[in-house]
Amino acid sequence: MIKLGGSLAGSPLLAHWLGAIAAGGGRAVLVPGGGGFADAVRDAQRRWRFGDAAAHRMALLAMEQYGLMLAAMEPRLSPAASRHGIRRVLAAGGVPVWLPSRMLIGRPDIPESWDVTSDSLAAWLAGELGAAGLLLVKSVPMAAGETLADLIRAGAVDSLLPRYLRRVPECRWIEASRHAELAHALAGGAAPGDVVRCGPPALADRAGTDCDAILA
Repeated sequence: MIKLGGSLAGSPLLAHWLGAIAAGGGRAVLVPGGGGFADAVRDAQRRWRFGDAAAHRMALLAMEQYGLMLAAMEPRLSPAASRHGIRRVLAAGGVPVWLPSRMLIGRPDIPESWDVTSDSLAAWLAGELGAAGLLLVKSVPMAAGETLADLIRAGAVDSLLPRYLRRVPECRWIEASRHAELAHALAGGAAPGDVVRCGPPALADRAGTDCDAILA
């Protein structure tokens, strides 16, 4: 499972990432961020003061706008709005780009607020599909020794991410300039990026099972 940050929408590195991800046809699922499309929702909400429930649903559609753009840029990517659609694209050797609104609107386990971002939604989907792991592609690096708790405090990820990582075997973080690592990994090399941990390695071997304290 690969979550591609919306901040890359204006980056020259975007085409490199799409090429690397497309090479994982049949093995990778792409979750788009919200980026500038979600920022437009935030701006509208600040101006017109409508509620978070509507803003949440609009933000899901913002992810879909970015996803449709990505699929239009790279023909080996195909939009998919359901589990069946995702599996169908994978079976055909393609890379599904998740359009989340159909699967998420009205779900009681997904708060309709800005407390949950596309990072947590990607983790939720990874758990639903039984993915081997989640790769977060970000425009900024994760510092050596930085933990998930640190990333939450810095606002780099949302505070609910640990909840959705409980069902994900591994979460990794990769800065946008390291796109060649994904291509290498898909060719049989080492996993790309750096493991996201809740604390020191001796205390947290997996992001998904040792994050409960962050939510306490």
